[in-house]
Formats: sequence, C-alpha cells, structure tokens
Amino acid sequence: MKTLLSKLDLLEFIAHYEHFLAREKPLFMEGDANLHFRYIQRIAHTEFTPPKEVENLDSALMYLKKSGTLKLAEIYAFVKIIEYFLYLKKLKFEDEILQWLEKIIIPDEILEITRYFDEKGILRDEIDERFVALNSGIKRSKEQIKEQLRRMLNSSKLSPYLVDKQIHYLDESETLLVRGGFNHVLKGSVAGRSTGGFFYVIPESISSLKKKEAEYLSQKLEVIYEYEKKISSIFTRHTPFLSFINREFDRFDHYQARILFAKSRELEFIKPSKNNTVRLERFAHPALHDPKPVSLNFEKKILMITGVNAGGKTMLLKAILTAVFLAKYLLPMKIDAHKSSIGQFKEITAIIDDPQSVKNDISTFAGRMQEFSKLFSKDNFITGVDEIELGTDSDEAATLFKVILEKLVQKNSKIIITTHHKRLASMMATHDEVDLIAAIYDEKNQKPTYEFLHGTIGKSYAFETAQRYGIPASLIAEAKIVYGEDKEKLSELIQKNIDLELEAKKRLKQLAIDEEKVTKLKHSLQHQKEQADASLAKARQLLEKNYQQAIDTAKNAAKEKDPAQIHRLLNTANKQRNASRQEIPTQKEPLKLKVGDFVKYNNTKGKILALKKNEATIESEGMKLRVPVNQLKRSGNHPPQKKKPQPKIQIQKPSHASVQLDLHGLRSEEAIEKLDKYISDALITGYDEVLVYHGVGSGKLAYAVKTFLKSHPKIKGFIDAPANMGGMGATLIRL
Repeated sequence: MKTLLSKLDLLEFIAHYEHFLAREKPLFMEGDANLHFRYIQRIAHTEFTPPKEVENLDSALMYLKKSGTLKLAEIYAFVKIIEYFLYLKKLKFEDEILQWLEKIIIPDEILEITRYFDEKGILRDEIDERFVALNSGIKRSKEQIKEQLRRMLNSSKLSPYLVDKQIHYLDESETLLVRGGFNHVLKGSVAGRSTGGFFYVIPESISSLKKKEAEYLSQKLEVIYEYEKKISSIFTRHTPFLSFINREFDRFDHYQARILFAKSRELEFIKPSKNNTVRLERFAHPALHDPKPVSLNFEKKILMITGVNAGGKTMLLKAILTAVFLAKYLLPMKIDAHKSSIGQFKEITAIIDDPQSVKNDISTFAGRMQEFSKLFSKDNFITGVDEIELGTDSDEAATLFKVILEKLVQKNSKIIITTHHKRLASMMATHDEVDLIAAIYDEKNQKPTYEFLHGTIGKSYAFETAQRYGIPASLIAEAKIVYGEDKEKLSELIQKNIDLELEAKKRLKQLAIDEEKVTKLKHSLQHQKEQADASLAKARQLLEKNYQQAIDTAKNAAKEKDPAQIHRLLNTANKQRNASRQEIPTQKEPLKLKVGDFVKYNNTKGKILALKKNEATIESEGMKLRVPVNQLKRSGNHPPQKKKPQPKIQIQKPSHASVQLDLHGLRSEEAIEKLDKYISDALITGYDEVLVYHGVGSGKLAYAVKTFLKSHPKIKGFIDAPANMGGMGATLIRL
C-alpha cells in the first residue's frame, strides 16, 4: 500500500487524512461499500464533535479473553469509547444511523464503571474513602517538601554554598545545586554533578519526607490495582460486547475522519460503480498546487497516452489511478461528483519507476517483464504503465507489447499506457478496445498546454523540448538532419492531424453556440405566436359578445311601436356593431416583395433570400428564418445595422427584503420556488450575502437547495453556515 501511495504521490494527502482519525487504522473498511457511502452522506448532515484520541485495544481484548488484568489506562480507553457512543446517542441522527446507534445497548455494569473516572482518566476520590486519605497524605507531603526547601534556600548558613536559588529535579527528586564544602552546613546525599563541577544534593530532611510520600503512593497503587482487577473481572464477562463496541468505534472513526477531512479541503465523495468505466469530470490530483482539472471518459480497456515531453502524460496516468484508488477506499477528492463515475477494481497497480537496482541485480527491461508477468495471473485490475518501451529497443518492444496487450485485453482489466514511440501507438490504434489521447503542444508559444486531445497520436517534440531546456540550436539542427526527412514528414503529418482535430472541435463548439441561438429564437417566435393566437381568440370572443348584444338591441327595437324609440335602439345597435369591428385588427394586404429586399419581422431585421406563396426565407445575423409573408414590413434597401440591444428595465425593489430565509417544513419543490424568488429579490435589493435555513432532517431539502444553488448563474459560491449561525442546517450564499 505505501509503495503504491508513493508512486501516485499520495503520501502527504493520506497523512493529512490520518490526522483526523482517533487512532491509526488501515484505509480499507470491511463490509458493504454502498452502506458505508450512505452512512457517510447521512452523518455529514449532522454536526458532531470528533472523538478523542484512543489507543489500540486489540492486545487488551486478548488479555481479557485469557482473564488477564488490564492497566488503568487500557480500562479508561474502553471508557472513552463507551462515553463517546453515549454522546452520539444524544445527537439528532435519523434513519439508518439512528437505528444503528439504538442497537448498541451498553450493559449496566459497564455504565457504572464509566462513572468511576474523571475527564482526565483518574479514578474519582468519592468511589473509595481510601483515595481521599491517601491523596490528602500525598498532598501534605508535597507541601512539607516545598516548605522545607524554601527555608533552606533562604538560610543564611547555606547561602554561601548555593550556586542558585532554584529547585533542580534529578530523577524526579528535588535537589539543591551547591558548591564543595556544603557538608559543613547541610546533611544530605549527592544525586549527581553538574558540568561546572557543582553538586546536586538531596537534603536528608527532604529524603525522609520523600519516603513518606512514596509510602502513600505505594498504598494508592495497591488500591488502584484492586480496582484494575475488579473492573477487569467485569470486562471479562462482557468481552463480546467490548469487542463489538471497539469494532463499531473504528467504523464510526472511519466515517467521521473522512467527513471532517472532506470539509477541511472542500472535497467530494464518489460511490464506486459496478461497471469498470472511469468517467472523470474536473478531477484534480491532490499533489498538485494549481492543477488543470482532468475530464475524460475511459470506457475501453486500454488508454494510450502519447505526445509532448513534460506535457503531463505521467501525471494524467497518476490522476486516473488516484481517482480509482480514492473511490475504492471511499476517500474524498476534488471532482464534479454528479458528472463522474468510477468503477470498482479488485487491485490497483502502477508500473512507473525504473526497477533497475544494484540490490536486485536485474536490468530495467527485465524488471518490467517481471511486472507484466504478474498481470497474467490477476483479474479485475487496473494498472498504469509509464514509458512502456523503457529499457530496450523500441521497435522490438513495440511488437512484443502489442502481443502482450492484446492478450491482456481478454481479461477483465484496464491498462493506461504512456509512450513517446509512435510505432506501438500506430499498431494498437485500430484495436476496438484501445483509446488514444495526445498531450497538446502550443507551437506558437513553444510550450506544452497540459491539455489532451482524444482520438489521435501526438508528437513527442523532443527537439523543441531540448531547445527549451538549453541545448544549442546548432546541435538540434544537426540532430534533425540525422533524424531524417521521412520521419520529420511523419511528425508533420501527425501535427496536421492534431491541428485538424483541434479545428474540428472549435467548429463544433461554434456550431453548438449557433444552435443554442437558433433554439432561443425559435422559442421566442413560438411564444410570440402563442400570444398572437391568444389575442385573436380574445378578440373573437368579444366580437361574438358584442354582435349578440347588437342583435338583441335590434330585436328590442323592432318590438317598439314608437318610431323615435325604434331609431334610437337601431342607432345603439349600429354603434355596438362598429365598436366590435374596431376590436379586431383589419388584415392588411400583403406587400409586394421580391428576393433581395430588406424587411423587418417583429423585432428582427433581415434580407429576403427566397419567396414562396405565403412564406419567405430571410437571413438575419448569419441565421436563416422561414416566416409568414403577411407579417413582414419593409426595412429600407440597406442591410440592417447590428446594434447591441439596450434594454430599458425598471425594477422596483422589494418592499420587504431580508438577509435570511427560513425553508423549514417545506417540500423540496415549494422550497426551491420560494428560494428562487428570494434570491431574485436579494439581487434586486443589492445584497452580497444571504443566509438560508433548511435544517438537517433527512438531508433531502439541504441537497435540493445546494443542487439548485450550483445551477443558479448569479450564485458566486455557498458554504455551510458557521456553528453559531446554524451549522450544517443552514447555507451561507454569496451573490
């Protein structure tokens, strides 16, 4: 394990994680990884105090099984574990965590023992009256010794012989540092000599007091031993329970250390998936201070990385293996967890270093062959091989490794390879289970970009790298001549291929942007059509209503015998009819247009490219639109001026603004709707930072809130609130 961590540059990262453990333990957690992942997610939503440091109790449990007697420190270690679980039971855990803690039932005899100790692990005086008397005697002896020494230091007879007026401790005994001839005025024994030739003396009166103190301490130790035997006897009867709770403590220690470590570095957890796909999105290797995040999809069985020297090939290999390693052991990492997926592998190996050594008496190539021979006996593994042809002729190695890799492909495995040699890459390029990735070189600035291009073979740029690191240009020019024109042309073809790939990616990106513009315009036009249809339907309804009213008025007029009344009612009907006509916009006859005319469609200006019966094709800002002819207006015989829209928006500030929002008791949908409006109001008001309370609960509401915040374009960042402001039950948002 340590060798692999060293190869992957993870020693410092793991050491930092281990500082959060209550006691040292292996990284691996026994049991169901899915269950562990769920427990970590749920515990992370509850604020808790981490456990105190506890020693390993495996030897103590072995002594108990043999009815041995534990030391007081070992007994107190068990007490600390039990007290911590009593503390956890008082916290507001839910679901599986609550059920797990409820199953831990502490026997009454064990509970009683926990009351014997104070917070420093010392037996309390009140449990036995002998402790009271003995501790009082020890305290009295210490005070007498202190008083006796004070008198001696202030004695006029002894003063000429004193080197200083300090009490010196030698082998836990109080001594005075005196000059030669002290025996004329001071009776005592010499405990040692200083470098200056002076004497450390234990006064005779102090010796008698120390003996008395030692007697008290001896009697106290006898009483303590009685309790050690008594408690050990009780522990022996409950050894199965102590083994169980010791194991469960390690389990919680695994969880809490990972959670606190993740929070300290803002890391995320990923649950290993059942398949062996490795899909990384914005993964950052923890050993790098300012890394370029890695995003790749490793679905096939072999990933071959080629390209420029010092371009990040080896670091990419280490990054992939590191992500797999951290996911396997449920350790947090810097990654976009929602868009990433990491398979679970039985074994992770790295063939990175040069195996040649004076100790093993083997060559570089022989050592590499030893490493590869081990892979044939393994299954469900992922391995990384750096500089695969290292140590032998590249042409021979290419042929040999082609056969080896094709054989390993048949196993349930994944292999990541870096190489500078193009022959092996070209031989494997057409294999169905091989992916190619090339490290990109910026020829304009003459340096690697530390980015990667999928699906191609990269140049090594050995000449450019050598020149960048100080090799004279004349030597490089001579080397190029020796290298040969044909091989240089091959390198040029590879570079052209890379350039074409980059250009294609650039065009695809631009096409995606254009497609997004067209989609937005389509939605806008659809919205306008829906508004027009709704307006027309409303006008028709009003026409029907007014028309019916006019008919009814005319009928009433016909029933009247008074001619004046009849004329008055008919005039009213005519007015209603005319009013109805005004409600519906009159249809104008279509303009006589031709191809090439500049027209305006709603707010969009463009040029007519084609005309059909009732439809025209116009071009606006590089996009082609098909629109109804009868909705076009002339825009003058000149191209439309491209103006940046300058919307005039009048925003009324909310009348009741607050820097806090409480979402307790709401369902996720209601809470997100309320949160969305609240953030809009806060942005209008001009707040830079707001606080949202969502509670801990099952974690669903908190998860929904944070998922929404990640997608909101106006959120600069968010973190769990400090403990005094709600802790994990609240989120502090920067706008």
